[in-house]
Amino acid sequence: MEQDLSTKFSSIDDIQRAMFAHSYIADRSLATAIYLALKQRKPLLLEGEPGVGKTEIAKVLSSLLNTRLLRLQCYEGIDISTAVYEWNYTRQMLHIRMLEGRGLNTQMETKEIFGPDFLMQRPLLQAIDPSNLTPPVLLIDELDRSDEEFEAYLLELLSDFQITIPEIGTIQAKEPPIVIITSNRTREIHDALRRRCLYYWIDFPSLEKEYQIVLARLPEAPEQLARQVCQFVHTLRSIELYKAPGVSETLDWLSSLLALKQSELVDETVRDTLGSLLKYQDDILKVGGVDLHKLLQKTRGI
Repeated sequence: MEQDLSTKFSSIDDIQRAMFAHSYIADRSLATAIYLALKQRKPLLLEGEPGVGKTEIAKVLSSLLNTRLLRLQCYEGIDISTAVYEWNYTRQMLHIRMLEGRGLNTQMETKEIFGPDFLMQRPLLQAIDPSNLTPPVLLIDELDRSDEEFEAYLLELLSDFQITIPEIGTIQAKEPPIVIITSNRTREIHDALRRRCLYYWIDFPSLEKEYQIVLARLPEAPEQLARQVCQFVHTLRSIELYKAPGVSETLDWLSSLLALKQSELVDETVRDTLGSLLKYQDDILKVGGVDLHKLLQKTRGI
């Protein structure tokens, strides 16, 4: 019988508190989307800029529900053998040779090599394996990087939580997995898949929310430095850059400053550590080319 996973949380506020306890600051609207995804057992499609915390939600949910996290990292050209299943050809060949060595009729006996014992499960098939004791969290990460053909293949999985293997038949989950799909929107996800999901857009956080995130993830950071870093990053996002820094870059940069034993932003150190915050040389040159000293003076004046 399918479990109601939302009963693990008494309310949407309870989800927010539980996620905060795992160092994730979730708005009430995001917590509501997560609650409904658990209640209705529907996939949750998360879109937003890179580094805003989409992937982290699946990791946190896995910890909250005390269940396995299965991650499928999408890329151009991803296929069934990587995402769903593959036959263990080495074992199959060894089995055939063993049958030949015993003088058995290999044509009659080799049909068994296309059975569960010779099947190598990939993340999608693992997620719907009927033997799962608890439904896992299935993270389909950066779906927009995959081909449209692969996206179409997912429709069967997301509609009925089943996969058809020609040699075996249809495998269906006893309990649907918790599915989190992320997209950086490098291309549009088709309507057919969107209709099967709940949807939430994760934007860059406000200045105060980012400060709360920093304190939750790096509690050892001096308050003054944490505020200055958040203000500096928030200001940079108003500048036209090739890739605006996400929350993950904010945390990386602050970690670098802490490793250098900094307690506040200093011009020279900021210039030397911009590679922890910005990932493109054009952006580094642009930020270094503006009046960085005045920008830092304003930041330090918080």
